[in-house]
Amino acid sequence: MPLNILHDADGFPRLILTEPAGSSAEVLLYGGQVVSWKNERREELLFMSSKAVWKSHKAFRGGISVCFPQFGNLGLLEQHGFSKNKLWSLDSDPSPLPLVNHQSSVDLILKSTEEDLKTWPRSFELRLRITLSPGKLTLIPRVRNIDNKAFSYNFALCNYLSVSDISEVRVEGLETLDYFDNLMRRERFTEQADAITFDSEIDRVYLSTPTKTAIIDHEKKRTFVLRKDGMPDAVVWNPWDKKAKALQDLGDEDYKSMLRVDCAAIENTIILKPFEEWKGYQELSTVSSSYCSGQLDPRKVLYGF
Repeated sequence: MPLNILHDADGFPRLILTEPAGSSAEVLLYGGQVVSWKNERREELLFMSSKAVWKSHKAFRGGISVCFPQFGNLGLLEQHGFSKNKLWSLDSDPSPLPLVNHQSSVDLILKSTEEDLKTWPRSFELRLRITLSPGKLTLIPRVRNIDNKAFSYNFALCNYLSVSDISEVRVEGLETLDYFDNLMRRERFTEQADAITFDSEIDRVYLSTPTKTAIIDHEKKRTFVLRKDGMPDAVVWNPWDKKAKALQDLGDEDYKSMLRVDCAAIENTIILKPFEEWKGYQELSTVSSSYCSGQLDPRKVLYGF
């Protein structure tokens, strides 16, 4: 199992996953955050802010981050919960998931601490398996209730995708669905367009989404295919120019080369009884694509190859 553990100048443990075809991924134990995913041609597939400060003990804007036990600003917890601002550990007992023999994989775990219990008094174990294979990056999150009473939570995997030009990107698979518009005080709308395109700020939570979504990058002739299970909602976010300038940890022009499409459970909280476990699934893959007459050609990504 090709896995290297490095420490940078500030002591951050950094896990390097590689596989024989030449692709790679980097994962930080801090936040359990994926900060890089490169294909076999060494092209970076994930966006990372040009203003990411690696020395600070906080989540970096970019890559793939884990949001738990909340999404957004609620109550006493920090935005999007505390899991992305904690130091995770290697998980020596990932059962009942089978061991991975022929893929590059790592299992991480975050357990509730006394500090966590002061602000969120629930005992939990949050596990994350990250697996790299040719053209594919898979994340399997699990939450176990080790408390003697039930609790509920929200969950999201925030995926910052690297794109060539946001104005040339379209998202397919979310058409006709209802969504909450966070720019309109979470008012509920129904998507009318045949695909989502971008010419201004967007911040939406699409509800009861399908298991597969396609993010088509015309300029790079590349399509991200996002498959998921256990996380019924999808967040689509790009800050555009004014918001980008207002965000301290995002470069003024960064919005042009990124798009966030999250897998999430937001509208309805996940409820776990004592000693129950929830499992999610997310698979990111890429396929070469060209766009012709409103359909992917030659592969119709959303409806099979």
